[in-house]
Amino acid sequence: MKFFNVLSHSSESGVKARTGLITTEHSVIETPVFMPVGTVATVKAIKNSELEELDARIILGNTYHLYLRPGNAIMQEAGGLHKFMNWKRSLLTDSGGFQVFSLSSLKRVDDGGVRFNSHIDGSKHYFSPESVISTQRIIGSDIMMPLDECIAYPATHKQAEKALVRTTDWETKCFEAYKNTFPLYGHKQRLFCIVQGSTYNDLRKRSIEELLVNDFDGCAIGGLAVGEKNELMYELTDYCTDFLPNTKPRYLMGVGTPVDILESVERGVDMFDCVMPTRNARHGRIFTTYGEINIKNAKFANDFRLIDDECLTYTSMNFTFAYIRHLFMAKEILGAQLASIHNIGFYMKLMRDIRQAISENRFKEFKQTFLLKYNSNKHK
Repeated sequence: MKFFNVLSHSSESGVKARTGLITTEHSVIETPVFMPVGTVATVKAIKNSELEELDARIILGNTYHLYLRPGNAIMQEAGGLHKFMNWKRSLLTDSGGFQVFSLSSLKRVDDGGVRFNSHIDGSKHYFSPESVISTQRIIGSDIMMPLDECIAYPATHKQAEKALVRTTDWETKCFEAYKNTFPLYGHKQRLFCIVQGSTYNDLRKRSIEELLVNDFDGCAIGGLAVGEKNELMYELTDYCTDFLPNTKPRYLMGVGTPVDILESVERGVDMFDCVMPTRNARHGRIFTTYGEINIKNAKFANDFRLIDDECLTYTSMNFTFAYIRHLFMAKEILGAQLASIHNIGFYMKLMRDIRQAISENRFKEFKQTFLLKYNSNKHK
């Protein structure tokens, strides 16, 4: 079973977009793909059956959060995350490095790993490259990520280089731990590398060259979408994909908006994740063909149109602007559920349309048409 196959490359000038297939023992995943985020063993406000109906073939879990709660002992007793949450398709787990650096207090980094206090109860913990792989073996994710040092933006070249040296060492140790341990639940697990280097091209290239000494199964681009301007993120992504191998999937971590996805697909990225569709949904922000709207706006109080007649989801085919607004104003849980279903459905349709456009060599045309509608703010 080959893990990744490239099916087609765009032949349009200046477009590095491609389609492919990632095959795990739980699902076949068409790329480019958006992966809904289920940080603590659930994609918030959406049932597994609804995710399956939306054709989500892979979702994310997070090692940091799952390690803290429910914890490794319960996870292993349950037989891994697939059984624990009754999810029969693929899972990718982030190593938790970003969360350690962004959520934890009193963290202390050394060459062996990072000591941190839980954001839940203040208890003390230690993540090393080896322990992060061990925890992901217990979780049983189909795709694992290594421990990396996530530094703040902006960073000086010296700060970024210091973090890069440590990250390369940690990821090498993760690879060794991966090769020297075995899956616990009978299915093969894969390990990606994470390219770092902040906003410096020389460090990004160095990171790629040093990491590719080991045969990781895929390559993630980390350390972006952390406060830099969009154009800089696109430039760095474009630079990285020039040096990443064509035979491995490329994953831009934590991205993003529909516009970010289009720009990054054009630059050769295959995989995306972001909390935005569900987080925004819970706050009444809904993605539509004609832009993102705030459903709480008074103008929707007596708007009895279906919310999007070009993106057909359970929500958009059955409920009006007025009704969904009413649910939010009444603080009914159903409002967040319906908005979340629609937003994930919107992202799934976007990816389907992107894949079709690439395979038909009309990505530029599709991007232009999509953005013309999306940026029109017709509903605002």
